[in-house]
Amino acid sequence: MTISLCMIVKNEEKILSRCIDSLKGIYDEAIIVDTGSTDRTKEIAQKYTDKVYDFEWVDDFANARNFAMSKETCDYIYMADADEVLDDENREKFLALKKALDGEVEVVQMSYVNQLSNGSVYNFDKELRAKLYKRERSFVFVDPIHEVVRESPVVYDSDIDIIHMQAESHSGRDLEIFRKAVVRDGTLSERLINMYARELIIAGTKEDFDKAFDFFKAVADEGRVSEQTLRVVYVVLAETALIDSNTDLILKYALKDIASEGSSEMCCILGAYFEVLKDYNEAAMWFYNARYETQPIIKIRSHGEIALKGLIRVYGEAGEKELAEGFMEELDRIKREEA
Repeated sequence: MTISLCMIVKNEEKILSRCIDSLKGIYDEAIIVDTGSTDRTKEIAQKYTDKVYDFEWVDDFANARNFAMSKETCDYIYMADADEVLDDENREKFLALKKALDGEVEVVQMSYVNQLSNGSVYNFDKELRAKLYKRERSFVFVDPIHEVVRESPVVYDSDIDIIHMQAESHSGRDLEIFRKAVVRDGTLSERLINMYARELIIAGTKEDFDKAFDFFKAVADEGRVSEQTLRVVYVVLAETALIDSNTDLILKYALKDIASEGSSEMCCILGAYFEVLKDYNEAAMWFYNARYETQPIIKIRSHGEIALKGLIRVYGEAGEKELAEGFMEELDRIKREEA
């Protein structure tokens, strides 16, 4: 099997070589699409391939990816970002996969690791992602009667770990793209609504929340999304209300979530609300619920670090030193486990 390396880049002169060098021997051709670099990115890319293309950035990664894929000629396409690295062990695994890959496989998933470092907006330090795609997908009929074309791809979950070494947070750029997409298209897919919410909750500023409020309120009012997505939307709206000290809206959206099953995020919002009011017993109850009685739906740390820090603060303010120390020990244990 032959593999095309496909990259979308912009101002990556500091890390581009690190990424491509770690893929040595794996790819048979490299397609690198530059979306407007003002540094030496293109010059560096040209040392590896003569297939370097310019693409006018229109705040749409899908358009850029599709343009790059249109230039590919190999059997499979490997999508790489400049801040990814394969170490020696995983490069050997990739080379072995290349030799053994069955042409029936249409998508290969690899584990993205080191995601909780450097201000990223991910919830998990390791998760599977589709990284290798068959360029020309074969359509086949399935089922012995009432046959239909198989629509789902044949996916193989490999044991390859890709190390994500993000140098800085991209949340500002990403949130701006979300806002422009809303203005351009009037709405977002349900998948992107959830991703927009996660980006806001994990990395958004007060300005980001205020700019997003009308969109998420419209989604909540229309009620056309799933119940799970509505709960995510309520968290965004309640967080915005907390930032703006709007008590009525905090309670409005918190009650909608609590009436279903409640989330760790919403419990943390209520804990923070009562903490501001200096009602430390009530705040402790909600932080406790965030940690021990509910599950996160957006931000995994709301179930751990954020809830525990809230308990430590409010019990400290209430003069409950032993309780605060107990939760401090639990927080230290979690940090050791993550390390």
